[in-house]
Amino acid sequence: MLKSSGRRLDLSSPFVDAALPDGSRLHVVIPDITRRHWAVNVRKFISRTATIDDLVQGGSLTPEAAEFLTGCVDSGLNILISGATQAGKTTMLNCLSTAIGPRERVITVEEIFELQLPLRDVVGLQCRQTNLEGEGEIPLRKLVKEALRMRPDRLIVGEVREAESLDMLIALNAGLPGMATVHANSAHDALTKICTLPLLAGENISRNFILPTVASCIDLVVHCVRERDGRRYVGQILAVGSRVESETIETSMLFQQRDGVLQITDSAVFDLPKLSPEMHSRLTRAGVLG
Repeated sequence: MLKSSGRRLDLSSPFVDAALPDGSRLHVVIPDITRRHWAVNVRKFISRTATIDDLVQGGSLTPEAAEFLTGCVDSGLNILISGATQAGKTTMLNCLSTAIGPRERVITVEEIFELQLPLRDVVGLQCRQTNLEGEGEIPLRKLVKEALRMRPDRLIVGEVREAESLDMLIALNAGLPGMATVHANSAHDALTKICTLPLLAGENISRNFILPTVASCIDLVVHCVRERDGRRYVGQILAVGSRVESETIETSMLFQQRDGVLQITDSAVFDLPKLSPEMHSRLTRAGVLG
């Protein structure tokens, strides 16, 4: 199963995370990390959802929210997709990518290849484990830095977990549009987490630097929800402002799940300066923005 991945599993490296040829995700843990038996987990992706329209037809998004997100991606807003494990974050990221212009060059960085972007010019990068001598590791932070040397029009980070969040924010702060996913319980929690993870990069990184950087970089947080019955949908769409007061970033909830429907909130008049005038007028006519 690991032959095609180039990754290894042995006593010195008792964990392995890899992608199988059909796109499934493989994770294995062996004794003595496990008590007795091997723990082999295969996560298969059976969803046929490939576009934003598919999300609307499946009930994960309303037409108004889909129109809004399409306009935001087309205008180059930086979007953070949050949710629990198996909430559909990667699927949402794949679907949102269909709104990226066909002439744009997209660089993706992931721990394991999962993204399948239906675009013409995509370069995918993934991390590498250490070799038997304990050398040769390529972490996500290195990939983010190298991606900036590949003249990208957009940067997509498959999943932000640790200090690579700092490198991503620095890239987005340089005017490069991008998207990323993060594990969180809500849209507000995701914003709090993306303000905390960069602190892992070193003691010289402080919240006084991170908070205004996040406020100027991240434009939207799209929170995905998975119910116990397996149903997945967008629960919140949060707009992130550029002002920071009392160590709190200004935010506005644009869409909120109410009575089983993703509804536009009263605060949907929040200004999104990166939206082009044409796109702002289009969304206003559609009733998405006030």
